[in-house]
Amino acid sequence: MSQQSATEVAILGGGCFWCLEAVYLEARGILRVESGYMGGATPAPTYEQVCAGTTGHAEVVRLEFDPNVISYRDILEIFFTIHDPTTLNRQGNDVGTQYRSVIFFTSPEQEATARKVMAEMAAVWDAPIVTQVLPAEQWYKAEDYHQNYFAQHPLQGYCAFVVAPKVAKFRKVFTDRVK
Repeated sequence: MSQQSATEVAILGGGCFWCLEAVYLEARGILRVESGYMGGATPAPTYEQVCAGTTGHAEVVRLEFDPNVISYRDILEIFFTIHDPTTLNRQGNDVGTQYRSVIFFTSPEQEATARKVMAEMAAVWDAPIVTQVLPAEQWYKAEDYHQNYFAQHPLQGYCAFVVAPKVAKFRKVFTDRVK
């Protein structure tokens, strides 16, 4: 008799991984958040390679979560609220395929949930949602200095003007989901 894991994994890209990481670190039920890269062809890419836009990878966060505390659907609702899923290969001033909106699913159930939530969220946005829904691929953890970046550099310009407002929006919209 096999025992199922009590945790699940979600992998999301919605612009710079520092933004998503900072938000999900504050969400109840999220046990671990790692910034990294997925969806490209270059093995073990570096941040510089990914930023150059030549590897095909997206900046993503890998979330380990307790589905008894936060559902995959809840994670996606947060995702579609804290980034703009209608801009192709960009979030604000961050431009390039590495900043694309993408959901990498790890099971058929996650794919079905992602497509359902996207269809529902289409009514919220004034433009079509361009988020990709793709099977998870090889995960590459980003360099250590990218992990928990916002907490370590809250006054850095990008963090203060881009990341902090997304964290504030999460806290305001999802008060019941904050740790």
